[in-house]
Amino acid sequence: QVQLVESGGGLVQSGGSLRLSCVASGRFFSIVDMRWYRQAPGNQREFVASITSGGTTNYGDSVQGRFTISRDNPKKTAYLQVNSLKPEDTAVYYCNADVRFQLLTTKAYWGPGTQVTVSS
Repeated sequence: QVQLVESGGGLVQSGGSLRLSCVASGRFFSIVDMRWYRQAPGNQREFVASITSGGTTNYGDSVQGRFTISRDNPKKTAYLQVNSLKPEDTAVYYCNADVRFQLLTTKAYWGPGTQVTVSS
């Protein structure tokens, strides 16, 4: 059973920073791509950032230049450094990962999310 667990969310003032973490556990061969999404109340889930196993990154337009995604492959962990936070960044942040098993089968998993609240 593969699990993703996010942490690091919280309440922060506008302009502040947080570092979110996503740890994968379970039995699998490797993790391919890892991504962060977010969902604010009443809104659809929004792509935030992604990183490949080789370290290639991609960002959503609304967070470009303020957020940084990284990963530590031996620790099976992805990070999202969120800087210059704005009230509109308030959302539940979700981790998503493509996990590879033996025989090259791949399956996507989601974590339960971590709440980020930015006060003005």
